[in-house]
Amino acid sequence: MTTTARTTTLKRGRKAASLGALLMTTALVASACGAENEGGGSDNNGDGDDSSAASEFADCTPGEESSDLADLDTDDDTDITIAAFNGWDESFAASHLVKHVLEDEGYTVTISNFDAAPAYTGVAGGDIDFLMDGWLPITHAEQIENYGDDLEPQGCWYDNAKLTIAVNEDSPAQSIADLAGMGDDYDNTLVGIDPGAGLTKQTQDHAIPEYGLQDYDFQISSAPAMLAALKRATDNGDDIAVTLWRPHWAYDAFPVRDLEDPKGAMGGAENIYNFSRTGFSDDNPYVAQLLKNLVLDDEHLSSLENVMFSEDNYGGENMEEAVSEWLDDNSDFVDDWKAGALG
Repeated sequence: MTTTARTTTLKRGRKAASLGALLMTTALVASACGAENEGGGSDNNGDGDDSSAASEFADCTPGEESSDLADLDTDDDTDITIAAFNGWDESFAASHLVKHVLEDEGYTVTISNFDAAPAYTGVAGGDIDFLMDGWLPITHAEQIENYGDDLEPQGCWYDNAKLTIAVNEDSPAQSIADLAGMGDDYDNTLVGIDPGAGLTKQTQDHAIPEYGLQDYDFQISSAPAMLAALKRATDNGDDIAVTLWRPHWAYDAFPVRDLEDPKGAMGGAENIYNFSRTGFSDDNPYVAQLLKNLVLDDEHLSSLENVMFSEDNYGGENMEEAVSEWLDDNSDFVDDWKAGALG
């Protein structure tokens, strides 16, 4: 065995042992992979201030560090671990995209699901190679403040993560402000999701009072119930207003659009970043560049999530098969990704 091979084998052994310990430590808080990212998670209330550490991530251009992978050899260390966030669809969508491409290149990729805080802890501690769902500058500001010195940013891949109020595509309202005078069109109802979601808090504390929607019945239930109501209404040609968020597969599955938010009551858009353990760029330059090359716009991301998570498709099961099907329908995506041409 060569020195390089022996070093790689030792890294794999330590990484596997550390990851196993981390999974055991977080087993009590990490639930099974879900299919609803409820408005950026319950910690995203849109009220936080940018921390000094997170503020540098307020602006990004997805793909701005892109480079053609044809100029790089694949890495000697082909054992890759990724942390995905419980219940955050885009986290699993992006992670399984990377897994698909890397496994075609001969890598072995393990995706493990965690709540956000343990995932950041694991990456910062070097037990996990990277995570792909860092919402900044607000949602994960605390994690960046705590662990930023032990993380390497590997580019942002999406720049429109936000909370919204949405309506069926052919409904009359164009702005949230219009709803106050159009109650009859929407049965004086705004369909929400879970009571603990950041989206629910933002709607209650900001959108409803700022736009004078107190006469609306704000139905707080669950994300699946909201989606079921959205499906019924769009199938029946009825007008409906719901709380929603981007990214979400509903934008691909249903004829739905966001209402304009002139007061900014739902908060601004955030960026989604990749973060790796310190030293990852040196150990795995090929994978690091692949991460920097990734760009997903709303059309690509909502359609990928639709295939992976909607009940009419894979419903959160067989994610590898779902990604393969989506890539069959988007045949140029991987070539453009590797060429650094998605941006």
